[in-house]
Amino acid sequence: MNFKKLFVLLVCTGLGYTSFAQSWALKTAPLMSKFAKDVNPANVLPEYPRPQLVRKEWLNLNGLWQYQPGATGDALPTAKLDKTILVPFPVESALSGVMEHHDRLWYRRTFTVPSGWKGKQVLIHFGAVDYESEVFVNGKHIGLHKGGYDPFTYNITKALIETGKQELTVRVYDPTDNGGQPRGKQTLKPQGIMYTSVTGIWQTVWLEPVAVVSIRDIKIVPDVDNSAVKLTVSTSGTARGAMVSVKVKDGNNTVTTVLVAPNKETSIKVDNPKLWSPDSPFLYNLDIALNKDGATTDAITSYFGMRKISVEEDGGYKKLYLNNKFLFQLGPLDQGFWPDGGYTAPTDEALKYDLEMIKKFGFNMVRKHIKYEPYRWYYWADKLGVMVWQDMPSPNSYTEHVPPVDTVEFRSELTRLIRTHWNSPSIVTWVIFNEAQA
Repeated sequence: MNFKKLFVLLVCTGLGYTSFAQSWALKTAPLMSKFAKDVNPANVLPEYPRPQLVRKEWLNLNGLWQYQPGATGDALPTAKLDKTILVPFPVESALSGVMEHHDRLWYRRTFTVPSGWKGKQVLIHFGAVDYESEVFVNGKHIGLHKGGYDPFTYNITKALIETGKQELTVRVYDPTDNGGQPRGKQTLKPQGIMYTSVTGIWQTVWLEPVAVVSIRDIKIVPDVDNSAVKLTVSTSGTARGAMVSVKVKDGNNTVTTVLVAPNKETSIKVDNPKLWSPDSPFLYNLDIALNKDGATTDAITSYFGMRKISVEEDGGYKKLYLNNKFLFQLGPLDQGFWPDGGYTAPTDEALKYDLEMIKKFGFNMVRKHIKYEPYRWYYWADKLGVMVWQDMPSPNSYTEHVPPVDTVEFRSELTRLIRTHWNSPSIVTWVIFNEAQA
């Protein structure tokens, strides 16, 4: 496959890039996927990245960013960085246009807040950054995050200037083998069953406008035995006096409409529920609106699957049951590494294709091996009907424990990753340790 050099002219676009001509060249890895040709640096992974909490207004920050390697003790850069990287592909990947390893990185880009967002709170979301990241907006420290797999969000409203371009800078540090943090199969010396390192931003970065009183998160727990779904809508801001309108829908047809209190679990009846399974992966839609003082302050769409997973005594053996029936679970171990993108699939279609092929091969489940994926991977597993055994990424895999395992960080990341992924009906098992690890 002939991958020619691409030149992208970025001239005052709606994304707010600085006006200058940048060149980006796709690198060639030893093996390239068939999806690499579909990567468009001007429109990278354009799909809304969080399918179970969707808002209409958002701004994708994927694309060409400035970057440069960093060093311990670096001061915040005040000028343009001297290299270009395609976000959100890790710096080691061919699709990033860099294909080098640096344990410390600086990222920078500018953006313009849409005029229609005036008066709103502006959130910035990072799908995942490996491993430690510090975010600055217009030179102001916004937050420090540790954890290479979990999503995180900051409210950047107070750091924004009134008009014009806003400057976003991200500092990254990833020790890989030289730290005790969860890292899965990453190593600086790839060999055998250990693969390359994955450093920096590797999932979508995006902006979103919300009201002061808004929906922060939702928790969905299907209750198959009682034909109900338990829903908790968590809010930001003072929600006193607010109520949440919830519509449960079968396609476009409304099954039930209820008013519930925010920040409190409520059981919603779903009569004659259509159950989710690999043979029939039915998903109900949710319309959720937060109302206060006679006005709707926030509205999202979501979905859920009615399914129950349990371990039951059957013929003298404990067996895995789905929806109160025994179902033999059969599937492959999925490492989640792309030859050209590292941890990051070239396109959304590539994510979908992998799961479609698992189904076509006759499997009904997949074990996601010591790696977490972007939300859209779980969306496709939910929609296509692939059960997921979700591993926790391990620290110091198959290497000497020097430095020692960071058990505090392991527990913290495990808790966060379960909380941020527990709505997905496809996830039926949480795998805490891989094989003989303890």
